[in-house]
Amino acid sequence: MTDTRQCSPRTVAAVAAAAVAGGVTIVQVRDKEASSRKLLQLLMAVAESVGDRVPVLVDDRVDIFLAARVAGAKVAGVHVGQSDLPADLVRALVGSEAIVGLSAATDDEIRTAHQLPERTVDYLGVGAVHATATKADHPQPLGIDGFGALIASSSLPCVAIGGISSADVRPLRAAGAAGVAVVSAVCAADDPRAAAQKLKEEWCS
Repeated sequence: MTDTRQCSPRTVAAVAAAAVAGGVTIVQVRDKEASSRKLLQLLMAVAESVGDRVPVLVDDRVDIFLAARVAGAKVAGVHVGQSDLPADLVRALVGSEAIVGLSAATDDEIRTAHQLPERTVDYLGVGAVHATATKADHPQPLGIDGFGALIASSSLPCVAIGGISSADVRPLRAAGAAGVAVVSAVCAADDPRAAAQKLKEEWCS
């Protein structure tokens, strides 16, 4: 997941390209402070940079995803939270081929996600595993054991998020994570490619 401030003075697109070269398999563009026009430009720049190699998603903004797609950008989908548009409406808007991710932090939220029609949601982003400075309003941290217990009944792929470092990757995989989502671990790294390679090595070891 991208963070414009942490990527600076490098461009987000450049950091995304380095991360993908290091093994990142999906890029979610997130910038809650950007205007609609700036976010669209950012999404299109990232899609131009890496959209032919990995899926590029946008956080929250279904309208920006649709606008980028109309403009011809290689965007793959959108990730929404519990306070955003309902996931079933998101699916109706973006179509059957797009990727739709949904944040979940409680048993009730995971249970509700499983009550949606099949293929409404492709994966759940579950956390926060740890406290994180990139999302001030994050839920109470679960810890790795709490994450594992929370996702145990889920038939949807669950991606761990929230303050994750390379040291967390193997334990989270063992706990049942389908993947890990990071922000600072790559965006704030001096060498985003090397940081991504380290995360991939931990996942694959």
